Amino acid sequence: MAANSKSAAQPPERADVGELVGRLSADEDMDRAERRRLLGRLTAALGSSARRAGVRGAATGRWLTDLFESVVPHIRIRDLETLQRHHHGLAGDALADSLVRTASRATAAVGAVGGAVAAAEYAAPPLLLSAPAQIAAETLVVAAIELKLIAELHEVYGVQVPGTGVQRAQTFAVAWARQRGVNPLAPGSLTVALGTAARSALRKRLMRTLGRHLTTLGPFLTGAVAGGALNRAATRKLAESVRADLSRQRALPSG
Repeated sequence: MAANSKSAAQPPERADVGELVGRLSADEDMDRAERRRLLGRLTAALGSSARRAGVRGAATGRWLTDLFESVVPHIRIRDLETLQRHHHGLAGDALADSLVRTASRATAAVGAVGGAVAAAEYAAPPLLLSAPAQIAAETLVVAAIELKLIAELHEVYGVQVPGTGVQRAQTFAVAWARQRGVNPLAPGSLTVALGTAARSALRKRLMRTLGRHLTTLGPFLTGAVAGGALNRAATRKLAESVRADLSRQRALPSG
């Protein structure tokens, strides 16, 4: 994303957050122990960042939104040739099916780790004031995996989103917030910078995802099972919506 005075003064843990989320969203074959280790490091970095953000920034979701914006450039999006190489030469709908299965497994695995947090007693609604940094970490990683899935589905279906790497990532972040595919021909669909409306949509989606993860706080086994199942179902639902949008675009005449 374009540098500004606020990002130029980011504390060191902000860079750590971007790197860790990038790694957790990129490795499809990461084992449970490594995932838990990296989530632990991410949780520690988020704890420091939350204290810097203060009460109001955390409660309103502004802190989480700022963090996700800083994470987006670290999400590694593969081109079609790389995707086919990583998925045994599959193409078209078969490749899309494989991407969705992989992303669903990844978000379920993150949910299982996050949901396995020891039993906690939270009477408050889904606000970051009452949520552990572990749940914020889970939210960021799941959002990154799903953003990556959206971007790579566009590669599979041949819907090209122009712009620099950062601009394209921002466009896909808005697509994730709206749970839709991108239509490059629609006015205002391409994001040069995240404006007020886009940031508001992103904040609402992040807080909704956070709230879902808060519901999995409970005894070890039930939390792990619920976390995995809820994330898997949400990722599949998102993929269905995006694929429907992209399939309609592919069916349109080119000229």
